[in-house]
Amino acid sequence: MAATGVLPFVRGVDLSGNDFKGGYFPEHVKAMTSLRWLKLNRTGLCYLPEELANLQKLEHLSVSHNNLTTLHGELSGLPCLRAIVARANSLKNSGVPDDIFQLDDLSVLDLSYNQLTECPRALENAKNMLVLNLGHNSIETIPNQLFINLTDLLYLDLSNNKLESLPPQMRRLVHLQTLILNNNPLLHVQLRQLSAMTALQTLHLRNTQRTQSNLPTSLEGLVNLADVDLSCNDLSRVPECLYTLGSLRRLNLSSNQITELSLCIDQWTQLETLNLSRNQLTSLPSAICKLTKLKKMYLNSNKLDFDGIPSGIGKLANLEEFMAANNNLELIPESLCRCSKLRKLVLNKNRLVTLPEAIHFLTDMEILDVRENPNLVMPPKPVDRTSEWYNIDFSLQNQLRLAGASPATVAAAAAGSGTKDPLARKMRLRRRKDSAQDDQAKQVLKGMSDVAQEKNKKIEESGEAKAPDLKTRRWDQGLEKPQLDYSEFFSEDVGQLPGLCVWQIENFVPTLVDEAFHGKFYEADCYIVLKTFLDENGSLNWEIYYWIGQEATLDKKACSAIHAVNLRNYLGAECRSIREEMGDESDEFLQVFDNDISYIEGGTASGFFTVEDTQYVTRLYRVYGKKNVKLEPVALKGTSLDPRTPRVPANSGWCGKATSPGPSPAASMAGASSASHPPK
Repeated sequence: MAATGVLPFVRGVDLSGNDFKGGYFPEHVKAMTSLRWLKLNRTGLCYLPEELANLQKLEHLSVSHNNLTTLHGELSGLPCLRAIVARANSLKNSGVPDDIFQLDDLSVLDLSYNQLTECPRALENAKNMLVLNLGHNSIETIPNQLFINLTDLLYLDLSNNKLESLPPQMRRLVHLQTLILNNNPLLHVQLRQLSAMTALQTLHLRNTQRTQSNLPTSLEGLVNLADVDLSCNDLSRVPECLYTLGSLRRLNLSSNQITELSLCIDQWTQLETLNLSRNQLTSLPSAICKLTKLKKMYLNSNKLDFDGIPSGIGKLANLEEFMAANNNLELIPESLCRCSKLRKLVLNKNRLVTLPEAIHFLTDMEILDVRENPNLVMPPKPVDRTSEWYNIDFSLQNQLRLAGASPATVAAAAAGSGTKDPLARKMRLRRRKDSAQDDQAKQVLKGMSDVAQEKNKKIEESGEAKAPDLKTRRWDQGLEKPQLDYSEFFSEDVGQLPGLCVWQIENFVPTLVDEAFHGKFYEADCYIVLKTFLDENGSLNWEIYYWIGQEATLDKKACSAIHAVNLRNYLGAECRSIREEMGDESDEFLQVFDNDISYIEGGTASGFFTVEDTQYVTRLYRVYGKKNVKLEPVALKGTSLDPRTPRVPANSGWCGKATSPGPSPAASMAGASSASHPPK
């Protein structure tokens, strides 16, 4: 390759996995003068090669998993160096040179898994540092001045050290997104600095001696915090500060002493992974069923029984993994089988007697672990379904194989000579007994019907008149069901072509909305939405929704529900009308409008008659005349009461009156009778 002259144009080289022990290093590397990144991981290096001095454009250097004891060499002479990854070596304090922190572009430094007992002395000079990993060392203290200049840090890992305190200057890390402090003896640290780290997204405090008393009282300012790990601590309940984290997606509280959960967990509306394994939980609150985005739930090694799992758990439509091994479960709620996306169900080491029959219809199931449940009897396979409905082998041979039985036992079970299960035998006998009773009942009914038919036959042959039908009729069979006419509300061709129709409730009646306004809803109105489509067989099918605005009046709410049912009856549709509320629309409803809906303030007037207060207008009249009293309206001002007005006769007066718009003469005369003379 050197002979071809391409080495000066090479931008990146990965030499990882080669053996460069004994000082051997390819000399052609120094000819790669345009090199931007170089990887020398797991190459057995004991010191940095001299050839690095020629790589003046090098930006990224990775020398992980080697035998380096020092980074002294040519690094400080590489002006473009941005990242140094030297994890898993044998570096000590003296092996980290101070001059590398004078590099203007140095932004990534990984010195984890080494033998450092303190932070590098000149580290505070790396003002452009973005990523700093000092985890898995033996560092005991962090200098107070370290974070004075490193204010642009985005990632900080100080895990697996011997830290007992943290500098208060950490509150200056306002741009920090990831903070990892796992496995440090931080018992006396209150973590008050956290409230200032408003950009924080990931916070790991595993095994840091956290209790209820040394956690912050509030984390409301951390609106971006999505990943929290507080496992392996001494928490007796979920810290109150966690309930305010509305953006939380992953929460690990395993290996604590938590005995119960608060109803406030329904505030974690974005939560996807919840780990509560190895605690003291005996039950889960019903509020957990509101975490509709939850995908993974881990409850291993608690004290849960059948009543401890809420019956509404089937509302977790996105649940993919449910693990509750090593508990006291005898049964699981049948609603769990409504979680159609469930792929992994682990229930080993419980007291299970059986599973819901609907377990067979979880088509996405990949792992079902029910080992070490000695009394478990698997539910029978549905007779009207084939094996394509599920991909789990429920056979006795497979269950014995999963339980670790010997091949001989598995083979004996396959041959039908395996050990008999007494509980299963009892259940088989019970089913056999029930079926025998059913057969006897069928025989009795058949005999009675034969007798009745024979009697009727004799009556017909003898010509006797038939007795009137004395069979009782239901109360509603005698009622005449009138044919309702919906044509005044909906046109004849509604729902006959694929598409979308929207009606707005106005004065108790649905009014068709122009297509240009589809997806735009007034906050004080209610709407009916009809989606018409063709199913797999080419037949028309419908989806009917009625949308309720937040400021809608009672008459609109009621009419939207009633007319949605009327529309369903008019079409003869088998679907149900679905209620949608403003701000809480379902995903199916949003897909009808391609997830593009908007709210508009206002709405049409209510259909109910509303009584408005009468508005009175104050007017001022000049009253004059002897025999023929007259009224003259004047401006409602103080100057109009001036007695020196030349046009005012001697026998005149003033009348001030609050009247409704358009006063009648009678009202004016009434005002005249109470006229008063102006002051003199």
